[in-house]
Amino acid sequence: MRTYRYLHLDVFTDRPFEGNQLAVFLEPTGLTVAEMQRIAKEMAFSESTFILPRESPATDIRMRIFTPGEELPMAGHPTIGSTFALAAEGVIAAGREQFVFGLGVGPTPVSLSWKGDALDFVWMTQKPPVVSGRIRDVGAFATALDLAPDDLRRDLPIEAVSCGVPFLFAPLTTRSAVDRASINRGAYRDALRQSGIDELPLFVFTLDRPGAAQDEAVYSRMLAPGLGVSEDPATGSASGPLGCYLWIHQLLPSTTLEHFVSLQGVQMGRPSRLHVSIDGTERDVSRVRVGGRSVIVGEGTLSF
Repeated sequence: MRTYRYLHLDVFTDRPFEGNQLAVFLEPTGLTVAEMQRIAKEMAFSESTFILPRESPATDIRMRIFTPGEELPMAGHPTIGSTFALAAEGVIAAGREQFVFGLGVGPTPVSLSWKGDALDFVWMTQKPPVVSGRIRDVGAFATALDLAPDDLRRDLPIEAVSCGVPFLFAPLTTRSAVDRASINRGAYRDALRQSGIDELPLFVFTLDRPGAAQDEAVYSRMLAPGLGVSEDPATGSASGPLGCYLWIHQLLPSTTLEHFVSLQGVQMGRPSRLHVSIDGTERDVSRVRVGGRSVIVGEGTLSF
């Protein structure tokens, strides 16, 4: 029987039992890829990470990320949360300001801010955006989400954007519409297929702000039954592309896009605050960052 220790974190929050849960396996020596996948399914969190020796001199460690259904080339809350786990374990020395993960998309840097010897905040830099594919039949798409056509912003496209992992972004009119959205998976796949798009995780959001905190510019949800995740409380890999979508379509002032918060996970009872920062020129996005905090809420061992 083999035993593997892990830390349990809540990510994109500074309060236990909010944010997105993460299991970080710190010494997964001897595990096969198939076993990592089985462990992620057993943990049943949106993602689990496995910390491995670096494979490139341009990186500090190699990290593999698994949902219950598949391995991902990159993801936000696993990167932010694993940074906090490595700092707590002393792998990242107190006061260090830069660290580089080797992910499936290549070297991925994070920037660290400290309060004394305690890690306080982490920014993850993501790749520039790639925009591809738009939904053609908005009515069929609304039906697939159990929404009325008027629940969708008809002045904006429903389109795929990626900063490493593609998501389909659907701007909605109100928070109520965001809360009511649910995927009929067959109809959803058909609506995407008719537009020449493979099944993608869905990110629905609104700029409707009743009762929002001053820095909460976006209210959002992410639904991904194709990844084995019916809904994700906090999705860092979608929040970078979200910021790029807002920048491309000029939906927020540039001063706001430099640092705003997307509030996600409220409908699940796990509110998450994802910080997003977009820099760009008049023509191009020059830097995409997603950041936040994490708290360690437990640790354990898995034996098999």
